[in-house]
Amino acid sequence: MRALVLVCSLKKSPAPSSSELLGREILAALADHDVDGEVIRVVDHDVKYGVTADEGSGDAWPSIRTKLLGSDILVIATPIWMGQPASVCKVVLERLDAEISESTMYGKVAVVGVVGNEDGAHHVTAEVYQALNDVGFTVPAAGGTYWVGEAMGKVDYADAGPKPDTTGTATKTLAANAAHLAKLLNDSPYPSS
Repeated sequence: MRALVLVCSLKKSPAPSSSELLGREILAALADHDVDGEVIRVVDHDVKYGVTADEGSGDAWPSIRTKLLGSDILVIATPIWMGQPASVCKVVLERLDAEISESTMYGKVAVVGVVGNEDGAHHVTAEVYQALNDVGFTVPAAGGTYWVGEAMGKVDYADAGPKPDTTGTATKTLAANAAHLAKLLNDSPYPSS
């Protein structure tokens, strides 16, 4: 099975990104369940604004979409900004809107990883889940993992030290459930309507 991690950091590579770190940790946990994949930092590509599968000349979304279509699991990794998913995440969700009438994402699993220095991980996860569900993705039980630091704090996820009993456990559970659900959906797809 294959996973695609879309990192919705506002920072271009090679700047450090806590969202990318969490996305890579999710991908590593998925590898324990025979899932391989790749990480794409969306802001490094010229993804145009819009709600179609291809917004024309220079749009990088079609190549990302092709990779998504070839994947069983989508991982959205986003920071929290002002209690909301990052604007890059919202652009990804808007681009996925083109899939609503196509049913291309039925049978695919989606999970969410959220980082930030303020409360709001549950809100952001719920917002992203609903959009992904509208498009046809299936969300597994415990399909979200997050880390939030102290409100108004200065500690980033990468600097927070080991998190084996918190974010680490949630990430492992997310990976196990996502891989299990993706296998079930591959073996027994949704019926056509």
